[in-house]
Amino acid sequence: MSMAFYQSPKKISAFDAKFEAQKIAFAPVTFQVAHCLLKFGILDFIDKQGDEGASLTQITEALSLSEYVVSVLIDMGLGMGLVWQNQDHYILDKTGYFLLHDDMATTNLNFIQDVCYQGLFELDKSLLSSKPEGLKVFGDWDTIYPALSQLPEQAKKSWFEFDHYYSDHAFPILLPLIFEHQPKHLVDIGGNTGKWALACTQFNADIEVTIMDFPGQLAVAKQNAIEHGVEQRVHGFATDLLDDNSPFYQGADTYWMSQFLDCFAKDQILAILKRAAAAMNSDSQLFILETYWDRQPFEASAYCVNATSLYFTAMANGNSRMYHSKDMLKLISEAGLYVDQDTDDIGLGHTLLRCKLKP
Repeated sequence: MSMAFYQSPKKISAFDAKFEAQKIAFAPVTFQVAHCLLKFGILDFIDKQGDEGASLTQITEALSLSEYVVSVLIDMGLGMGLVWQNQDHYILDKTGYFLLHDDMATTNLNFIQDVCYQGLFELDKSLLSSKPEGLKVFGDWDTIYPALSQLPEQAKKSWFEFDHYYSDHAFPILLPLIFEHQPKHLVDIGGNTGKWALACTQFNADIEVTIMDFPGQLAVAKQNAIEHGVEQRVHGFATDLLDDNSPFYQGADTYWMSQFLDCFAKDQILAILKRAAAAMNSDSQLFILETYWDRQPFEASAYCVNATSLYFTAMANGNSRMYHSKDMLKLISEAGLYVDQDTDDIGLGHTLLRCKLKP
C-alpha cells in the first residue's frame, strides 16, 4: 500500500500555507459553524432551492431564525467553502453538499460533536498522564468501555453509529472470507452489542457465537439476540479483557477481534494476544480486523484514521491509537502467532489478518 501522499512536502505557496495555519487556529469555530448549519437546517434549505439558491430573508422566514443567527453562520460558511453567493442568494457549494449528504461525514461529525468535542479540551493533559482526562465530561470512569451503556443517549447513539458504520461496510465482504474456513464456534472478543454475532448467525444457520465483553454490553447483546430469535446460538462470556488473570474462552475453532486491538496500548495488546493464543489449539484460527493508517488507499482515509487516534487519547483510555500495520505484525509474532492470510482494502479501508499458532 502506497503512502506517497505523506512522503514529500505538500506543494503549496507560502501565502496559502499561512492561510491553512489560520484555518487550524480557528478550527473549533469552523467545526461548530458546520454543526449549527446542519442542526438548524440551513444547508438543507439552501440545497433544496437548487441552482437558484436562497436569500437571507427566505432562509430566516422558512426556518424561523433571526437574521443575526443566519447571517453570522452563513458568512462564515462562505469562507469555509460550504456555500457561495450569487448576488443576494446563497447556493450550496461542493463541500457543503458532501457535509450534508455524505453519510461518512455525518457520522464523523456527530461522533466528534456528541462524544469527543468537550473532552478534547483535555487532550494535552491526557497525553501527559496517559489517561482519558476528557472522559470526565461524562462521569468518573477509568475508560469509556464499561461506560458505553450508561453514556447520555445522544453520545451513546453517536458512539455506536460511528463504531458500526465502519464495520458494517465491511460485513458483506468479511462474512464469505470468514466462512470459507468453515468455523463452527466463533468467539467474538469485545463483541459489544452483538452486531457481528447476529450477522454470523444470519449468514450461517449452524454457527455458534460466544461474545466476550463487559456485563453491560453482554446484556444488550443478549436482548438483541432474543429479538432476532438466535438466543440459542449466541452466548455471553463476561470478563474484564484487561485482567491478565481472567482467561479467555477455551478451545473454540475461531476467534474474532474486530476494531478491538486499537482500543489498547502495545503492552496490553501483547497480553491480550498471548491470552488468545493460550486459549487456542493447533486447529484454531484468530481473525484480526483493523484499519491501519499506513494501509489506507486515500489521503482522506489516512487523515480520518489518524484523527481517530486522538479520540482514544482524550476519551477512551489515554494510551491506545490506530496503529501502523508493522507494529501489529510485530506484536502478533511476539505472542506466538503468525499471519497466514493478509487481506487489504476491505470495506472502508480495513485489513483482515488470519493468524495461527506458531508450530
